[in-house]
Amino acid sequence: MVLQKRGIAMFKLEPRAELSPIISFLGPLFSLGLTMIFGGVLFYFLGVDPLAAIKMIFWDPLMSETFANYSRPQILIKAAPLILIALGLSVGFKANIWNIGAEGQYIMGAIFGATFALSLYPLESPLIFPGMIIVGVIGGSIWAMIPAILKVKFNVNEILVSLMLVYVAEQILALASLGFLRNPDGAGFPGSRNLSQYYSAANLELINGTGIHVGVMLSILMVIFFYVLLFRHSLGFKINLIGHSPKAYAFSGDNPNKMVITCLLISGGLAGLAGLLEVAGPAGQITIDFNVGYGFTGIIVAFLGRLNPIGIFFAGIIMALTYVGGELTQFMLNLPAAAIQVFQGMLLFFLLSFDLFVNYKLKFLRS
Repeated sequence: MVLQKRGIAMFKLEPRAELSPIISFLGPLFSLGLTMIFGGVLFYFLGVDPLAAIKMIFWDPLMSETFANYSRPQILIKAAPLILIALGLSVGFKANIWNIGAEGQYIMGAIFGATFALSLYPLESPLIFPGMIIVGVIGGSIWAMIPAILKVKFNVNEILVSLMLVYVAEQILALASLGFLRNPDGAGFPGSRNLSQYYSAANLELINGTGIHVGVMLSILMVIFFYVLLFRHSLGFKINLIGHSPKAYAFSGDNPNKMVITCLLISGGLAGLAGLLEVAGPAGQITIDFNVGYGFTGIIVAFLGRLNPIGIFFAGIIMALTYVGGELTQFMLNLPAAAIQVFQGMLLFFLLSFDLFVNYKLKFLRS
């Protein structure tokens, strides 16, 4: 990249010959620190004490005697879908396959799973919830296959297609809430039956009184599974190879198109699983505003965790902390919800900016 002024190159970005693993590892910490600083400035201009807001976001949910008993389980509950989505996205990102539409796949997984369960209502069977999980994964995978097929067959940019499909999924969500999934006993109000009251379709608590459900346990198991997949399995080696050196991967004899389909299937399936677990658990039903942006936040979690399953786990906890702490600031300090979204966006901005200068150096040129 070269910046020019009146036809004369002033400076350019050059790749660094050697990358410091220590500096790269510290990137998320520096980014988090800068986010706190500039987020505090934002809170100040919104008329909120910045120190009180930062403390309430990052400290009170974990350590406060007033909030911690409620907040700690909630952090795990909100982290579960973020971790699942980020794990799936990290597989594609490592292979330079950019699925930006996890939000749409999250929605479709929820719709597919809820439709399966409600089509069997009021039948009670221990097989219904496992069936919902399978159908939810299929729903997310099908939605991810659309950009995959267009990429393989017509070389269409998967970023644009996956992103545009989010808005299509949102329209289908509205259609489901107002039409084919609307509760016939709901007095005409939009939204499906409450799945948490349909015992066989409910994502039940594992620990009574905490809200911690099967999704929390699955997210932890998936972290272990993907760590083995990416660092101890041949598929993980191929994913890293095609991401770092597509030419070397071509010499291996494998078809790159298979990798595109595989990565998008995995990311779509995990996003669909996250959506299903959310609609059968904390959300409880299909509504017009069911999606809360977890699919987009999962991108931040993936990069904050350095596309490493262990890092993604801790990044998911940190991002869930901003959700829970953000809710506290809205209630206690009257901080607007949009300010928390900007705060989360700052984290990704500073992380990517830091990575830019970790991987590239600025070289000034004389005229």
